[in-house]
Amino acid sequence: MSRLWSIPLGFLALAAAVVPVSAQETASDTLLTVDHYLDWEQVADPQISPDGSQIVYTRRWVNKIDDKWESALWIMSADGSHHRFLVKGSDARWSPDGTRILYFADGEPKGTQVFVRWMDAEGASSQVTRLTETPTDAKWAPDGKAIAFVMLAPDSTPWSISLPKPPEGAKWTPAPRVVDDLHYRQDKVGFMPQGFTHLFLVPADGGTARALTSGRWNVGARFDGLAFGTGYDWTPDGRTIVFDGLRDSTWDRQYQVSRLYVLDVASGAIRPLVSRPGFWASPAVSPDGRTVALTGSDSSDHTHRTADLWTVGLDGSGLRDLSRTLDRDPDNLRWAPDGKGVYFTAPDRGSINVRYADLSGGVRDVTQGAQVVSLASLARTLVGVGVRSDPDHGPDVVRIDLRRGQAPTRVSAVNDDVLANKRLARVEEVWYTSSGGTRVQGWIVKPPALDPAKRYPLILEIHGGPFAMYNVGFSYMFQNFAANGYVVLYTNPRGSTGYGDAFSNGIDHNYPGPDYDDLMAGVDAVIGKGYVDTTRMYVSGCSGGGVLSSWVIGHTTRFAAAAVRCPVIDWISMAGQTDIPLFTFSFFRQAFWDKPDEWLAHSSLMYVGRVTTPTLLMTGELDRRTPIPQTEEYYAALKIRNVPTVMLRFNGEYHGTGSKPSNFMRTQLYMMSWFEKHRRSATEPATGAGNR
Repeated sequence: MSRLWSIPLGFLALAAAVVPVSAQETASDTLLTVDHYLDWEQVADPQISPDGSQIVYTRRWVNKIDDKWESALWIMSADGSHHRFLVKGSDARWSPDGTRILYFADGEPKGTQVFVRWMDAEGASSQVTRLTETPTDAKWAPDGKAIAFVMLAPDSTPWSISLPKPPEGAKWTPAPRVVDDLHYRQDKVGFMPQGFTHLFLVPADGGTARALTSGRWNVGARFDGLAFGTGYDWTPDGRTIVFDGLRDSTWDRQYQVSRLYVLDVASGAIRPLVSRPGFWASPAVSPDGRTVALTGSDSSDHTHRTADLWTVGLDGSGLRDLSRTLDRDPDNLRWAPDGKGVYFTAPDRGSINVRYADLSGGVRDVTQGAQVVSLASLARTLVGVGVRSDPDHGPDVVRIDLRRGQAPTRVSAVNDDVLANKRLARVEEVWYTSSGGTRVQGWIVKPPALDPAKRYPLILEIHGGPFAMYNVGFSYMFQNFAANGYVVLYTNPRGSTGYGDAFSNGIDHNYPGPDYDDLMAGVDAVIGKGYVDTTRMYVSGCSGGGVLSSWVIGHTTRFAAAAVRCPVIDWISMAGQTDIPLFTFSFFRQAFWDKPDEWLAHSSLMYVGRVTTPTLLMTGELDRRTPIPQTEEYYAALKIRNVPTVMLRFNGEYHGTGSKPSNFMRTQLYMMSWFEKHRRSATEPATGAGNR
């Protein structure tokens, strides 16, 4: 299918004054310029004490000297009073009786260790592990006498050869890395250490950790063989742990496959709980220990499948789907203290709110509105805590009284000092119609002093995933663009989550595809508002957004410049370069050696002959997700075609270009500098083919 995009540029240029933007950002006390990012703070993982009286959370700030984010634990009363620093560390968890917390911090002999702090006046802390591998996902045993955690158990098979012994004092080259797994590297890790993740247990007073599971398989549901955490929970009697993972030696070749298991802590015996084909994860045991809530979906031939909220008896009987009609991915599962239902969060049309699934049937809203809310923990008083954000407010810790169903109450204000006296951009929600009559949601971020009678440059920013959702949470990136005079459009085209399974599967085995139509229709909708300078329209995106921004400039010339960040431009080479090879193969019905034409037809590299748009390429040197050879291929092709092109290789960055504070600021400033260099002729028709 093709579509012609045409705008009478000459008319628009004459109709109103054009607003200039500066080639270099000027620091401002009243606008959110990049220099304020050095004072920006983050909050995460709030945990409320069992009696509901205190909240401890992880607070992060910029270390301006070492160019990294630091973290510490802060504590406050549940109403936000007595807010203070507690201890250096992160990931706190209250003991069942509320007298102690466990947390992670640097310790001996090296790296991350488990610590326990008494929450009395003395506040003594003790290091309870002395591990050589990194512990994660720590949880108290119900009696408070032990702590479970997940850790790598090293395991490798050496390849012995009869190499002569080196002479004394010789400095021979190290032996080669032996790789015999499909998954051997991971973004933000590098080469994966050889071994398997397993459950361990250590006395809460310190001592020797013992393995609860073992073998050549992994505890923890994995996405394409990569470890992103483990879902597990204790039964109230402390005798059993329910966990997700794949107890199968073929794990390395399994995509989107996870099961639930039941572990007898005393004997180490393991039995399957949910083993039907599918991806089952995040178990949460009911207060009476009889039922397990979980998330998951059955196996499917689709590239993506929306998960549901399920329950199953601890004996494996009565697997039941509680949220089938909701058609949204559940997260943050928390049992109601009376065991009659499960609280959870779910994305929906750009917002994330708390919901409640009653075991007797039905799902109802607990919080509502254009906001992003998590439910990180829940006290026995039915008061929860989470993190909330909206277009005008950065993330802060909130208290949620689930008994009364009231709106979340903000109890922290970590960035009020930064945002004080700042004129922020206004964010407008828009819905528009795309090809096939599809309704698409987006948001327009407007400069603080926007005058509708004037014309402003536009940035179309495209999200990654592609199975993800732009939300209405506060965006420093978009606010900063708007502070510099840009209108920003961000949308959720087909393939996005939060709109149901049919919408996310609108690009099933067809990516890029109709999502391109949705993006271009969104640009048309914003142009129709009358305040966009169509000679200064720009397109950008990272990861899946890099896929689509490179696709866009191969299918239209309407944009004056592009900033293509961490892209995939050649699916065939991507399959051998990325840390998620099975995810890559899932986009196609047949392997590239059987049907290469499908892989090539969806690769931006094959449309580089059409590109005339000046293109800035930006990728991290360490990227293992969309590795920099993808960027290099595209750069070389554009250079050979004499398309104005610059490649920026970001030092110290894995996937993305902004994990380090200085690199976030560089990303913003390089993009705006590149855009300011380029504009289209006012007499040049804004036309482009909509070929997929």
